[in-house]
Amino acid sequence: MSGRLLKKVLKEQEEDQRIESDHEEEEEEEEAQQLNGKASINPFDLLNDDDHDLDHQEDESETFDEPSIVPQLKTKVGGVVSTSNQKSKKKKKKKGKEVSSSSSTSNVEKPLDAILESLSLDAPGKSADTKDCDNLGKPRAPSTLQVDPKFLNAENEMRRIFGSKVVRSFEKHERSGSSRMARGGRRSAYIPRKTILITPSEHWPRWDGSLSMEFLHVSEGYHHFRYVHSSSYRQAQSEFEAAKAIHDINAIASVLLYHPYHLDSLITVAEYYKFTGEHQMSAELISKCLYALECAWNPMFTPLQGNCQVKYSYETNKPLFTVLFTHMKNMDMRGCHRCALEVCKLLLSLDSDDPMGAMFCVDYFSLRSMEYAWLERFSEEYKSDNSLWLFPNFSYSLAICRSYLEREEPSKDALVKTAKATSTDLMKQALMLHPTVLKKLVDKVPLKDKVWADILKNAFFRADQVGIPSLDHLINIYVERNSLIWRLPELQNLLRDAAQLVIERLRHNSSDKKDWACVRKEAFSSEKNEYAHLLVSDFASSAPSAPPEVLQHFMLDPRMRDAAQHPVGDPMEGGHAPRNVANRNTLAVLLESMLPWVHYGDGDGGVEEENQLNGHGAGNDKYQVERKKMQMENLGKATFC
Repeated sequence: MSGRLLKKVLKEQEEDQRIESDHEEEEEEEEAQQLNGKASINPFDLLNDDDHDLDHQEDESETFDEPSIVPQLKTKVGGVVSTSNQKSKKKKKKKGKEVSSSSSTSNVEKPLDAILESLSLDAPGKSADTKDCDNLGKPRAPSTLQVDPKFLNAENEMRRIFGSKVVRSFEKHERSGSSRMARGGRRSAYIPRKTILITPSEHWPRWDGSLSMEFLHVSEGYHHFRYVHSSSYRQAQSEFEAAKAIHDINAIASVLLYHPYHLDSLITVAEYYKFTGEHQMSAELISKCLYALECAWNPMFTPLQGNCQVKYSYETNKPLFTVLFTHMKNMDMRGCHRCALEVCKLLLSLDSDDPMGAMFCVDYFSLRSMEYAWLERFSEEYKSDNSLWLFPNFSYSLAICRSYLEREEPSKDALVKTAKATSTDLMKQALMLHPTVLKKLVDKVPLKDKVWADILKNAFFRADQVGIPSLDHLINIYVERNSLIWRLPELQNLLRDAAQLVIERLRHNSSDKKDWACVRKEAFSSEKNEYAHLLVSDFASSAPSAPPEVLQHFMLDPRMRDAAQHPVGDPMEGGHAPRNVANRNTLAVLLESMLPWVHYGDGDGGVEEENQLNGHGAGNDKYQVERKKMQMENLGKATFC
């Protein structure tokens, strides 16, 4: 206790000494002012010599718009005028002429500003870029294409579907497989940055920063962006174009060794793996593309809000749409339909022209994820246009959506209050507008009941084509994409009842057929196929195989074509000509040897060829299949490391 009291006493003494020193400094300043002469004394201060509080109030207020009489009586002492609040009392005093001049200039500037505002002119120095920056903060109305980030995680959706235990065991198996793949090489010593679209893997290479995104302008409330390539990325792009010109997958794989996040190379190798049946490896390459694209985002780029545009017309933006569309299909194959819906919404929001045809997938994913209310709201609010029901996919999907909403609503009185059509009326409308869909669905699903054969005997449903190229193409896309939905018995009953009502209606009033034909011609008036750039195969729910004509585009080597035409293990005439390895790059030979169609011969002088003819050694089909799998895994190691 004595130590604390001693410290307290010492602090009080120091405080008293500081106060006394402050008083002495103030007295010295007042004496110095008196020695300067009578001219330096303000007459108004003589009235309140002993009133120090008034002086403090005048110092703290720092009001410079004083009457013109007061500055004339102040001292005219030369020197620099300071306006800082942190200065002492002596430096806060202003010269009379400077104060009066500043007040006069402010009086001149105020009318000028008032005149400019009255004329609605921009202030000087405000450019167009400043206006764009001002528009950045303007809020837009909430869009139906806003993406919910919590549904972009496929692992979370898998947990909701299959349970946490199943997903944990699968992830444990995947981690063990990835650790085996990374064994033998240098493991990553860093934690990859977190992203929204995908979850990066630990064994992926570090992001090299070869991509970036620049802000272009603001137009109609949308912020426009574009991807920019670095010099190293442009060099990798030129190497890729050279390899693509000769269809050499080996050279494309070598590009990924030095540029692991080159988008076109990753997309090409992912396509190759997809056609060879390695779908998991293909999906991982697409995820790497998404990781690179998201790492390059501009800080102002907020695509989940639906207010950003990345136009497909820019060449550097095209890989983004290709990768997102492929990722959406991968999520569909995994059964993560809600995740696929969010990716589809993102595709639609990034470019209003819809270059990938996401408009013809969004109804399918919303039905599979049971987002019925959102689909109805989207069809009414998208682009403030209520004409989406004219497309074949929306005309049928909205009828299906209404049928499920009718089951959720407590009573039919709710339909009367909302003044919405019933599901049967919407299905009848869809069949009248697009009657050729029915026959294609019967063949595709397939529907084998006798009642469908009786319905197709009617002349209205007998035709295969409408005669409008754009509409026929969209109908083929719809049947290919949505045929799985029509396997449900309740939807088949809805379609059958509506078709029978349409036939009954046409018997009494045949003029309806001509009226709906006029609606089709007005909605799709073009004589050309406006959607020819959309391939029907891209909307198929089944995984593609590896036909020889497709694999030819990946390779120039004719031995690859022979390997695609003849299964592994079948003897071919002449066999593979062994390649020469003398005077060649060791790394190039190593990469080439990982491919299953490359053969360098043996040092035994043709023993392997004799064994093939005798039915031994390489003639074993099971051994050849396993050997091919091992070589494909080696190619995967070279791609991922």
